[in-house]
Amino acid sequence: MKFFYPYLLFFCLSIASLAQEAYIATFNVLKLGESPKDFETIAKTMNHFDLVGLDEVITPEGLERLVKSLNKYTNYTWDYHISPFPVGTRKYKEYYAYVWKKDKVKFLASEGFYPDKEKLFIREPYGASFQIGNFDFTLVLQHAVYGKSETERRAEAFHLIKVYRYFQDRDRKENDILIGGDFNLSAFDEAFSPLYEDKDQIIYGIDPNIKTTIGMKKMANSYDNIFLSKIYTQEFTGKSGAVDFTNRDYKVMRNKVSDHLPVFIIVNVDRDDD
Repeated sequence: MKFFYPYLLFFCLSIASLAQEAYIATFNVLKLGESPKDFETIAKTMNHFDLVGLDEVITPEGLERLVKSLNKYTNYTWDYHISPFPVGTRKYKEYYAYVWKKDKVKFLASEGFYPDKEKLFIREPYGASFQIGNFDFTLVLQHAVYGKSETERRAEAFHLIKVYRYFQDRDRKENDILIGGDFNLSAFDEAFSPLYEDKDQIIYGIDPNIKTTIGMKKMANSYDNIFLSKIYTQEFTGKSGAVDFTNRDYKVMRNKVSDHLPVFIIVNVDRDDD
């Protein structure tokens, strides 16, 4: 993979060839539409990916400005989808959104929100289906609670299997369910055990040793990940990582871009096992 900008790309494994592979990412963009942004840096960072799921979209106008910047600063035409309404508390709500390269990715359908009748999640996860090459899949986004303690975060992580099972059972023909976003917990945390113990052999796609949140003076935590089924999503190449746009200027980039790095997985789009 060639780089035209001074970003460092971390890989769990070797660099992928571009011929038959696609990059699927998630990115907490930190109050998009509310706080000032360096849209050029964001666009050039996201240009590494074919499809990006976004957390913390505060206004549709912020998303539209991001897409305009992607079209301006990259050599691709981008499209987007945003959840029909924001979710959260009475005081604070945010949208989920997706942006993608139009010549590589096909939007298939909105799969809607997880019907959270038990009030398990502060923000109900949201799903949408896409096709890249021969690979069709549903990408579910979640931005987990941060709360006053890890107890609240662990409670959401513990119930994440219900989200997976809902979207898995919703469409009997589509078995490739990816759940990505900001979980405010390391994927090593035992709260994810119900997910890992499921019969579909769900795994984390991003090495939890990679720190994905940006502190004031250094990288801080491994909160962002993408979960998938080892049985069904055999298109996953085992290659994944995070794009570090900070140049070690952590404090500035937290304010100009985000306090999270985008994380990604690489999939083979020349085949589909559904």
